[in-house]
Amino acid sequence: MRKSRFVGRRISRGRFLAGAGSAVALAGLGACGPQAQQGSDPAPTEGVPEMPSRPVSLTLIDVAGNLQGSRDMIDAYAEQHPDVVQQINFTTATAPELPSKIQAQQRADQVSLCIGLTGSDGLSAGIEQDLWYKLMPNYEEKFPNLVQNYMEPAAQELAEGFGILIAYGNFGPTFTYDPAKVSTPPKNTDELLAYAEQNPGQFMYARPANSGPGRSLLMGLPYILGDPDPTDPETWENTWSYLEELGQHVNSYSSSTTPTFEQLGRGSVAMVASTYGWDMNVRVIGTIPKNFAAFALDDTTLIADGHYAVIPKGLDAERLAVTLDLIAWMLKPEEQAKMYDQAYFYPGPAVRDVTLDMAPQESQDAVRSVQRPEFDRLAEELPIEMPLGAVSLVRAFEIWDERIGGGKVEEE
Repeated sequence: MRKSRFVGRRISRGRFLAGAGSAVALAGLGACGPQAQQGSDPAPTEGVPEMPSRPVSLTLIDVAGNLQGSRDMIDAYAEQHPDVVQQINFTTATAPELPSKIQAQQRADQVSLCIGLTGSDGLSAGIEQDLWYKLMPNYEEKFPNLVQNYMEPAAQELAEGFGILIAYGNFGPTFTYDPAKVSTPPKNTDELLAYAEQNPGQFMYARPANSGPGRSLLMGLPYILGDPDPTDPETWENTWSYLEELGQHVNSYSSSTTPTFEQLGRGSVAMVASTYGWDMNVRVIGTIPKNFAAFALDDTTLIADGHYAVIPKGLDAERLAVTLDLIAWMLKPEEQAKMYDQAYFYPGPAVRDVTLDMAPQESQDAVRSVQRPEFDRLAEELPIEMPLGAVSLVRAFEIWDERIGGGKVEEE
């Protein structure tokens, strides 16, 4: 086990979601559908194709909230490359929806989605279903010294070559709570269970298949509870039994993370599962007050997370060339500094030596306004592990849905 160290600008979630489905014209040109985007030559499965001789349109789908940090990078690329970018369209979905959307386009031989921005959930599901191009080593000339340039190379290795890591951090499991309602937060799993039993309906977390905090809690408990193999969910009897018992005192599970914090802010619940970035960002944007507190349980092993750029199979050579170039652009240090955002995925940058003072001043001010010294201290002191691999992660989601919460998920 390694120790980690490190020293995010964001629009509000409401503004982001309101504009996420829109097309952004970057060269004074109207939106183009899939047929207009389609080039004549199929994309090679290895070897970077030549850049197009005319501008093309790209469509990005974000299932991880990543555009809140990366949108400025992408807009900057388009503005500086009008010779190859006609227009970039943005759309959003949930991670569980991503595979079906990609599959439908692939079956119709009309792949309009050029990049998926996803966490390990969508990445893993797509690997399992053979949806993504193999980017490394097939197009490695576009990403020289990729692994050596990362802050945490293991996060890229987790992608098995099918995705490119573009954001890193968001450690968990942690918990965020209202100090006016919780005078003494739980110190360990027994106390957390006792709190939930004594305060039914006051603790909440979201379905792990579509929630970073839910996923972190699910993957972190096997380390805390001493399951024999924290990388194999089939061996997690301690964890599954614990979550079953905890679930007796949870009224419902949200289908995504945002509603859990909205309920915390409204006072409907007193405590929610969290991660570094979620805890910090919702205090920046005012979903919950800045004085709400956080803690981690005894014997915690932090689970790191990553956001990845993936490319669905079925593109033409022209759009694949520009898509690869865009992803490479997003790894430049000056662009990576934008990932500090408003602490949404704290710390955010995936590459080495990108410090907070390199970020836009707005990001610096936002992050510093909600920083918790204990978070950085825990990241120095606690062991940190990467999320489960694709097969194990998908199986963990399945077991959770079957045994824990599938019948109690609230659709938003």
